[in-house]
Amino acid sequence: MNISVFKSGEYEQQYEYRSFLPTPINREWIISDPQILTLLEEANRLLGELNAFSQLIPDVDFFIRMHITKEATTSSRIEGTQTNIEEALVGKLDVDPEKRDDWQEVHNYIQAINFAIKQLSQMPLSNRLLRDTHAVLLRGVRGKHKQPGEFRTSQNWIGVSLQHATFIPPHHQHVPDLMSDLEKFMHNDQIHVPHLLKIALIHYQFETIHPFLDGNGRLGRLLIVLYLVSFGLLHKPALYLSDFFERHKGEYYDQLMAVRTTHKLEPWLRFFLLGMRETTGLSIQVFKDILALKERIERKHMPTFHVRRQANAQALMRSLYRAPVTNIKMVTDLIQAQTNTAAALIDDFVKLGILKEFTGQKRNRLFIFEEYVRLFKR
Repeated sequence: MNISVFKSGEYEQQYEYRSFLPTPINREWIISDPQILTLLEEANRLLGELNAFSQLIPDVDFFIRMHITKEATTSSRIEGTQTNIEEALVGKLDVDPEKRDDWQEVHNYIQAINFAIKQLSQMPLSNRLLRDTHAVLLRGVRGKHKQPGEFRTSQNWIGVSLQHATFIPPHHQHVPDLMSDLEKFMHNDQIHVPHLLKIALIHYQFETIHPFLDGNGRLGRLLIVLYLVSFGLLHKPALYLSDFFERHKGEYYDQLMAVRTTHKLEPWLRFFLLGMRETTGLSIQVFKDILALKERIERKHMPTFHVRRQANAQALMRSLYRAPVTNIKMVTDLIQAQTNTAAALIDDFVKLGILKEFTGQKRNRLFIFEEYVRLFKR
C-alpha cells in the first residue's frame, strides 16, 4: 500500500457512543517522501553508532541500569506520576510517604523492562510477552484490578469519561484480531519495510488499539525498545524515546490523533524519526560523557588513595556506576569492613566531590554520585 492513500480506519456506532476501528497494518508499505527517507537514513546511521558504543564500553550493563531508571521515571511521568530520578534511585522507605505509590509505579516499570528484556532471550517479541510484561507493570499498584496481563474485555477510552472522551479505541471484540495482525506485522519477513518505519507504525497502531484497560502508554513506549533489541538493531537496551515524547507531549498526542482524523501517516513518521534521531544522538553523547567522567576520576582522584585503600575505593567507585545512591550500611556490606571504615571512605569521596550528601539529616544519610546522575537528566 502506498502510504499516501492510507485510510486509518472508521468509526463504529456502539450504544450511545462511537468507537474507532483501525485498519490492519500487516501489509507492504510504500513510502517515497524525501524528508522521511532522509530522516530514516540519519536515524539508522546514529543507531548503528549507538549500538557500537553499547558493545564496546566495559561494564555497559552498569550504565544501562541508569538508562532504564531514567526511562521508567520519564515514561511514568507522562502518565502523571511525580517521582524524579533521584527518588527512583533510593529505597521506598527513603521516599516521602505521599510519593510512595508513584515510586512503586516507577519501580514496577523498571521490573517490567528488565523482565521483558530477559524474556527476549527465551521467546520472540509477541502478544504473550506483552501480556506477561503488562502483568508485572500493574502488580500491586493503581490499575491492579484492571485485568493485568490480559487484553481488555470491555470498552476503554481516553479522557475524563466515555461521554466526554477525546478518543474511544476499538470495541473490545476487535482487540484479539487487531493484536494478532500487529504481531504478524512484527514478524512478517515477506514484506520490505525498514525497521524504524515498522516500529513507528507498530507504536501508532498499539496506542490506537489500546489493548489493555490501563498501562497502554507505558507499554507502548517500552514496545519500541523491545522491538529494537528483538530484531538486533540494538545489542543493549540503551535507547528510550519517552524523554523526547515528554518534552513534546502535546505534539506527541496530537500526531497520534491526527493519523486517526486525517488518515495521513507521514507527519507522524516524520515526528517519530525526528525523535529517534535526536534521542539516539543524546544517548551517544551520554556514553561519551560517562567515559570522560570515568577517565577523569581514574586519573585525578583514584591515585590519591593509599595503596592499602585502593581496592575499597575502586570497589565503591565501580558500584556507584551501577547504583549512584549509597549509604554507610551499603558501603560496609560492599567492602566487608567495619562501619567506621566505610564512613571514612564515604567521607573521602565527599571531600573529593564524587559523592554529595542530599538528605540534610544527621542520621540515615544518603549520598549521591551527583555528577553522574546529572548526565541522565539533560
